[in-house]
Amino acid sequence: MIPKQVGFLGATAAIIFGGFVTLNVASTITPGALRAASEAKRKKFAMPCGVCKGKGFYICKLCKGNATIEWSPLYDPVFINPCLCPTCEGNRGT
Repeated sequence: MIPKQVGFLGATAAIIFGGFVTLNVASTITPGALRAASEAKRKKFAMPCGVCKGKGFYICKLCKGNATIEWSPLYDPVFINPCLCPTCEGNRGT
């Protein structure tokens, strides 16, 4: 038999643990739901930017968003090396 005090302590611990789990789940789901709702509202009314085409960043004019350029130090190259773009340093704006 379990003494009454231990049973009461176990029930109290279960209630507190359940409360923590509930708060954890709620605090995990709420920001995502709010973000999705505001994004849906924004997409419903706002037109995408004509310059960045809704991506949120400008495409590099040197590499055209590929993050690499074809470059060779020779005037008449035998082969061309893909090199990291010196303008955007390979950042695609993500």
